[in-house]
Amino acid sequence: MPVPLPTAEELDERRPDAAETRTIAGGVAGAVEPADGLTGLQRMMIEALCESMTGFVVPARAVPRLGPEQFARALAHRDEMFRSRMVQFMLLCALVLNPLPEEVADRVDAYAQELCVRSDMLRVAHRFARGSYGLALIDFQRSGYMETWDPSRSADLHTSSELSDAWQECVHDEALARRWEALRELPDGTLGREVAKFYDARGFVFPGRVGSAPPLLAQHDWVHVLSEYGSTVESEIEVFAFISRANDDPRAFSLMAQIVSLFETGYSATGLGLFQYDRGHLSHEGMAVRLADATRRGAVSAAANHSIDFLAVDWFAHAERPLDEVRAQLGIAPKDPHAIEVGSVTPWERGGISPYQYTTTREAAEKAGRQYDSYGATPA
Repeated sequence: MPVPLPTAEELDERRPDAAETRTIAGGVAGAVEPADGLTGLQRMMIEALCESMTGFVVPARAVPRLGPEQFARALAHRDEMFRSRMVQFMLLCALVLNPLPEEVADRVDAYAQELCVRSDMLRVAHRFARGSYGLALIDFQRSGYMETWDPSRSADLHTSSELSDAWQECVHDEALARRWEALRELPDGTLGREVAKFYDARGFVFPGRVGSAPPLLAQHDWVHVLSEYGSTVESEIEVFAFISRANDDPRAFSLMAQIVSLFETGYSATGLGLFQYDRGHLSHEGMAVRLADATRRGAVSAAANHSIDFLAVDWFAHAERPLDEVRAQLGIAPKDPHAIEVGSVTPWERGGISPYQYTTTREAAEKAGRQYDSYGATPA
């Protein structure tokens, strides 16, 4: 029988202690472990996320595995949000498997049922396990974060007309393009000026012009600057881990699930309006730690703002403010030194820009007779 949610008297909202962290690791490992044992990436993710979110080091190989009923009983005092985060933890560690065994998808489903948690991303996991990638893409479009889209949200994007689809392009909007271009005139150190530098260093086209990203996706570029993540694929993983965890709406997890399916397994060929698949990036050395730290930082912002959807902010309302002031208001915590040590970089240093972005933008500037300025960013 599913373990019911606790009453107000039974509820425990304290941060997990060492014993409960071992319970969490044992439950997640029990849910996602394939027949031949945890993969190296799964093990590193469980360990890194547990340490980053609780402060306790747990060796994933050594913790006893907990079954669905045992795990749910151990979390009987935890509320729906906490339990939902545990299912998301399981899904994240399951979705990195390629192929994803059906028995793992079934097992995660069993844990969710015992925890009284429902998630549209469970259906996506089953689609991947059965090789139904096209249906999984439809599920991403019809559920998860995209389900929250309403055309009235176009006002925060400053498009001249309402957008009927979350990832709709907007390439002939002169007023929108001029608004973005005006960011170049703001003083150095303001949020808007730093975003303009981010675009110019990479040759990105401002929304409203041909070749630009969908306006909703452009929202995450402001977050690149605020959270100090570069523009390589590895940094995209960090940014979306940060964004998805900062939003307490469980559907926001679909953003992270799709990023994993694009940039680790390649289950999704395209996604989020612009990105194309490029496999294996989460498996790179240090990425489990970087993902975990981005998740922690998102949780800090969520706590500071009682949840925040970074893709729904009217960033132009903050464009003229000093960058550090906006960071402080939004509760954006510094990176952990360990994440920096293993490769997490800002947009303005070595490794903060992809070789393609750097080379093509520099060559285009030279061809046009313009001086190219990457503002310190160079490829690794």
